[in-house]
Amino acid sequence: MGIDKRRARKSAFRIPEATLFSVAIIGGALGSTIGMFFFKHKTKHWYFKFGLPLIFLIQIVIIVVLFFLPLEIRFI
Repeated sequence: MGIDKRRARKSAFRIPEATLFSVAIIGGALGSTIGMFFFKHKTKHWYFKFGLPLIFLIQIVIIVVLFFLPLEIRFI
């Protein structure tokens, strides 16, 4: 978010929004959300303002479910 904010100020080549969301989906939702509010970047877009925290909550739910599921992985 900080790099894209700096590029926006300089009118340089920007990071696509799809890339920012992709980083959040593959595990960077917490960092993306913190960066969004710290750098005040993309906070006016509702899909970033609510989407990134939602992705983070979904990731937390997945981690909790996987932790408490009675699954056992064995390598032979």
